[in-house]
Formats: sequence, structure tokens, C-alpha cells
Amino acid sequence: MAKASEKAARTSVWLEGKAHRRRGGGQPSGLDRGRIIEATVRLLDAEGLARFSMRRLAGELNVTAMSVYWYVDTKDDLLELALDQVMGEMRLPDPDADEDWRDQVRALAREYRALLVRHPWVSALVGVFLNIGPHNLAFSRVVQRVVRRTGLPAKRLTSTISAVFQFVYGYGTLEGHLAIRAAAAGLTVDEYFQQSLSTVTEAPQAAEVLQESQEIMAARGGDTVAEMLERDFEFALELLVAGIEAMVAREE
Repeated sequence: MAKASEKAARTSVWLEGKAHRRRGGGQPSGLDRGRIIEATVRLLDAEGLARFSMRRLAGELNVTAMSVYWYVDTKDDLLELALDQVMGEMRLPDPDADEDWRDQVRALAREYRALLVRHPWVSALVGVFLNIGPHNLAFSRVVQRVVRRTGLPAKRLTSTISAVFQFVYGYGTLEGHLAIRAAAAGLTVDEYFQQSLSTVTEAPQAAEVLQESQEIMAARGGDTVAEMLERDFEFALELLVAGIEAMVAREE
């Protein structure tokens, strides 16, 4: 048996010529790659990445597992295709439009956050694949062009992109996880949050930290978890925009 280090590293469905390839004759009728990808996204949204399997997908499509393999070679290929599919849901600003770069950075950050919350499985796949499908490349291209418009020198652009979008990635990932845990418990996010607070209150070692946290949350305001999350995200995003402005001024 070959060692893992001896196996050829997998690259990408987009590099291996399989993203648009069809096999020869004999494909199952009523099935196509678009339908398979849509069902994959639907299952991932409903059940999560851990429970997803080609057999489960075949059941959703009411076909045999082998039927699915007429259109994709591996489960990884399918996940990579599904990842790019949902990246296309984001509404991207036009970098050439007469619009302030600040508003465009905000728009991109909000769209990415919404994507991560709407499809929590996405965060687990980002970085696993090369993400060079057409929709992801379109997103990356717009992000780069918008950040160029800030006036920062080219050597600062990747750091700026990381500051904004790694923050959004982390925020959206945790927000998505919260929604998943609440749903698994059969609770709303607000009910789950209150239940968690009640549980933590019972731990003496957490009493001091909890009291400080409650004071901070009370000062933050917001009647629901969604409102609190929204306020925190928007203020953090403004801190990042202000930071970019400050660094632009420093470079001048």
C-alpha cells in the first residue's frame, strides 16, 4: 500500500479538465450535472458536510450511486463544484462604477458573511480546495480591484484583503455554527443563547467573567441575538475601513 506521501497530490477539478467533461453514452436519463450540484447544495444545507455522502445524494435524486458517477468522478470533485456554485450567489459591486471604495468593501464583506451563514459547510471547504472555479475567481478579482482603489501601495494589498476577509470568514463561520447548534437542539438562536447563559451561570468559576460579559452585552444593546450580531459586525467592519483609511494617510 502506497504511503500518503507517495500519492500524487490532488489539484483541482478545474485543472484536471473534469469540471465540464461528460462521459460517453449510457448516462441515466433525467439527470444532469446541474441537477446533481443543486441537490448537493440542498443536502449540505440541510444535513451538513459530515453527513453528506454520494449514496445519500443518490437517494435524494432517486437514482443509483453509480448514476451520479456518470457526471462526477469523485465526491471531492462534486464538493468543489458545489463550493463554486454557491460562490456565484454573491452580488458583486462593479469596481469600475462611480462608487466609493468604502461602500464596495462593505458590500463585499456583507455578501461574504451572508454566504457563510446561509451555507455553513462552505467555511469547512474554503482552503481545502484551490477554489479556482469561475465564480470564486470573479469574487477574488472584484475584491482585488476594489482594494486597489483604496490608494494603498501594491505591497499592502494582500494584508488588507486578509484583514477584512479573514475577519468576515471567522465571524460568518462562528455565526453559522451557532445557527447549526441551535437547530440541532430544536431551539431558536435566541432560545439557545439564553439556555447557554443559564448553563454557564451554574459554573462558579465562570461567574466573574459572565458578569463582565453581561455588562458588555447590555451596553451593546439589541433585543435579539441577530440584532447583537449585526451591530457587532457592522462596527467591526467600520473599524477595518477606518484602519484602511488611516494606513492610506500614513503612506502619503
